[in-house]
Amino acid sequence: MNRAHSSWRSRANGLWLAFVLHRLSGVALALFLPLHFWVLSMAVRQADRLESFLQLTEAPLVKLAEVALVFLLAVHVFGGLRLMALELLGWTARQKNMAAGALGLAVLVSGLFLLRAI
Repeated sequence: MNRAHSSWRSRANGLWLAFVLHRLSGVALALFLPLHFWVLSMAVRQADRLESFLQLTEAPLVKLAEVALVFLLAVHVFGGLRLMALELLGWTARQKNMAAGALGLAVLVSGLFLLRAI
């Protein structure tokens, strides 16, 4: 079998997708943190400016971004738990189910957040 074809098939695996989602969610959360700390610093130093900034959070696009953020956090947490299970429990056929379950829980958590936000 051709090595390039083998590489393509391994990327079609659900566990590879779980790996990619975990990495991308980690990067996105790391990029979000400086913005979050900046807003927290406004709460301490500039309460009036924070209040005007928080009015922006009522916009539908910002609410959607919050749901995406909760989804990324849930994906990252459950993906991390999946990785810990891989390291501690060894390689089994149940890993695909664990990856699908982690993604399902992430969708559930962010969906519940969305329902609460609207």
